[in-house]
Amino acid sequence: QVQLVESGGGLRQTGGSLRLSCTVSGLTFSRWAMAWVRQAPGKEREFVALIKADYTTLYSDSVKGRFTISRDNAWSTVYLQLNSLKPEDTAVYYCAARVRVSDEPDSAVLYDYWGRGAQVTVSS
Repeated sequence: QVQLVESGGGLRQTGGSLRLSCTVSGLTFSRWAMAWVRQAPGKEREFVALIKADYTTLYSDSVKGRFTISRDNAWSTVYLQLNSLKPEDTAVYYCAARVRVSDEPDSAVLYDYWGRGAQVTVSS
């Protein structure tokens, strides 16, 4: 049984920082690309960042330079460091896994497995 469990969400003020973690079990973590996707109230899911099995990273333009995705294969965990937070970053952040990224690497939906999400709220 594959499980993705997010942690680290919370409330921050504008300009603050936060680190999300996602621990994965039930699959060979090192072979999978991992991503963070977010969904704000009343909006569609939005791609945030992806890290491939070879550690190559991809970011959306809205978070590039502020957020950093990383992975620790020894702990089967992917991280998202969120800096210089803005109110528009408020959303539920989902961890997601996909084995192939050749098609639409910045997709917000093409994933094999999902976590339940972690709420990030940024106050102005």
